[in-house]
Amino acid sequence: MKFSKKYNFAASTSLLIAVFSTLAMTIFLYAVLEIVFFWLLLFFLFSFILSFFILQYRVEKFIYSRIKKIYEDVRLLDEESLPKPSITTDMEVLTREVERFAQDKKLEIETLNIRENYRKEFMGNISHELKTPLFTVQGYILTLLDGAMKDKKVRKKYLQRANKGVERLIYIIKDLDMITKLEVGGLILNKENFNILTMVQNVFDLLEMKAAKKNISLVFDKEYFDEIIVNADKERIEQVLTNLIVNSLKYGKQDGTTEVSVESLAKNKFLIRVTDNGEGISKENLPRIFERFYRVDKSGSRKEGGSGLGLSIVKHIVEAHTEKIYVESQLGIGSEFSFTLEKGK
Repeated sequence: MKFSKKYNFAASTSLLIAVFSTLAMTIFLYAVLEIVFFWLLLFFLFSFILSFFILQYRVEKFIYSRIKKIYEDVRLLDEESLPKPSITTDMEVLTREVERFAQDKKLEIETLNIRENYRKEFMGNISHELKTPLFTVQGYILTLLDGAMKDKKVRKKYLQRANKGVERLIYIIKDLDMITKLEVGGLILNKENFNILTMVQNVFDLLEMKAAKKNISLVFDKEYFDEIIVNADKERIEQVLTNLIVNSLKYGKQDGTTEVSVESLAKNKFLIRVTDNGEGISKENLPRIFERFYRVDKSGSRKEGGSGLGLSIVKHIVEAHTEKIYVESQLGIGSEFSFTLEKGK
């Protein structure tokens, strides 16, 4: 008879009990009562079945209680994490079950550690971002209170600089508020049909002076003769394009190029690409560039300005449209950010 591995122990033990008890009974009955073979066979089957069920039940209960005790002792799993149907007297299966639980918990602990490290890093970053303009404003105000306020020229200059610090604080807080709304689904998108080429050109015009400081050319990849209509939240997509192009200007090379292209994809989608030939991003930094306040430059310099939230906002806006955003980059060669949008009617 072939049994599942789950029942091997109970079956083999029951067989031994039944064989030995039947042999003993055979010797006894034959010597005393001379009972026929049929009744001995019946007794053997009865002994085997009864022993099998009693052993299987007792062993499973024993193993389950012991394994549950192990989980309670290590404090990693509660008893509900070990479903009763998975308990088996097959030690090979049991070992796999315990190893699987241990591996799952190990991954869970590693994930929690990663989240904790991310939380600490995020708190450190946001503290730094808010602390810098706050100390700037405080420094100018204290200088004015110490007597510089009497000089009209100094007073005006210091108040203007303090105002810039306040504006930076407001900028950071607004961006944080937007990300929070995007993450909790509190930002309502007003989708409409519009020409994406016109929007790109408007962003080019808006950033023309900023690009001129590095003599960076803002161009399309080719001449587009027809309109390209997309369906999305016009204001938010303009913010996406602005943030991506501003980012390319920040890290673009002198006399470089920022190029925008629009490609038609299957399944009613367009792919919008923003490509530059700037500094590029190293492979180790690529997975984290969409994190809040994450900066590729670890020197702590803030000469390029910004809240450090631009790419994070871009990612959240694109995902709020149920679309995808991609990035490809090579250090020293340049970067390409691309995202999909639904075609308009």
